[in-house]
Order: sequence, then structure tokens, then C-alpha cells
Amino acid sequence: MKVLAFAASNHKASINKQLVTHATDLLAANASAEVEILDLNDFEMPIYSIDREVADGIPEPAKAFFSKIGEADAVVIGFGEYNGNYSVAYKNVFDWASRIDQKVYQNKPAVLLATSPGPGGAQSVLGIAAGSAPYFAMDVKAQLSVPNFGDNFDAEKGELTNADLAAQLKDALATLTA
Repeated sequence: MKVLAFAASNHKASINKQLVTHATDLLAANASAEVEILDLNDFEMPIYSIDREVADGIPEPAKAFFSKIGEADAVVIGFGEYNGNYSVAYKNVFDWASRIDQKVYQNKPAVLLATSPGPGGAQSVLGIAAGSAPYFAMDVKAQLSVPNFGDNFDAEKGELTNADLAAQLKDALATLTA
């Protein structure tokens, strides 16, 4: 199984990227998955506008992002929450890719993750992502919010320390191989 994973953030020290990396390490160990973790910084483009699309076409990074999804068997995304919504970096890549085909996620099974330093666990953005998923051909198999990241994740070991959340993550990831 080929899994594409990324944090929907361009922050170099993204806690969502740490969570996604941990999740994909579990998948690789338990399901013999081949994992590719993308960095949204590699897909930087001008801010989407119809005028830019008409004048210049769809940028190559958007085509590459869309292709990466198409080549995968499953997707794992860690959504960073910015003011209760997607990060601008993710929204821009997503907006450009949706101009190739509205079915950006190409019916791939997905596990959606989100974390934050506070007790909300980025549930707002997770709800937005899960709620809009059917419109963009994302087959959401499971979702998990991890609140209070610093209290529930050991950054040095790169793993969840909260046994309940760790079990929930394993169960969520198992839906990709079921």
C-alpha cells in the first residue's frame, strides 16, 4: 500500500507534521506501507485567482500535488488550524489542484488528523475538512483530534504518550488496511 501523507501547514516545526510522521511510522511498521511525506513548502505558488489561471494556466506544483494524490492508495493529512480554518498554504495548493479536477482526492481513502497546543485539538478545521470531503472525492475512513499536543506527544520520541489517543490513532489507521 502506497500512502501519501502531509501536514496541511507550511510551518517547518509543525506539530501536525510531527503527528502525521508518527502516524505513518505506525502504518509502515504495522501494515508494510510505503509512505511518502510531502512538505507543502515544495508546492509554493502564486495565490489562486481566475485571472492568474486564465493568463498563465495551472502551475506545475499544483499538477505535481494532484499527481501525487493519484499515485497513492491512501492519504493521511494532519490539518493545522489557523483562526479556526485551513492554513493559507494548504488552501492555496488545494484551490489550484481543484482547478485540475474538483475531485482532488480521487476517491482515495483518508485518515484525517488534527492537533493543537490547546484543548480544542483543532476540531474546527477537522470538521471543515471532513464535512467538505465528499465534494472533493475524499473517502474519509477515520478522523482524530489530538488536544493539548505538548501534554500528549513526546517530541523527542516522536510518539503519542496518551494511551487512549494512541489506541484511537491505531484504530483510525487500521481503517486504511481493512
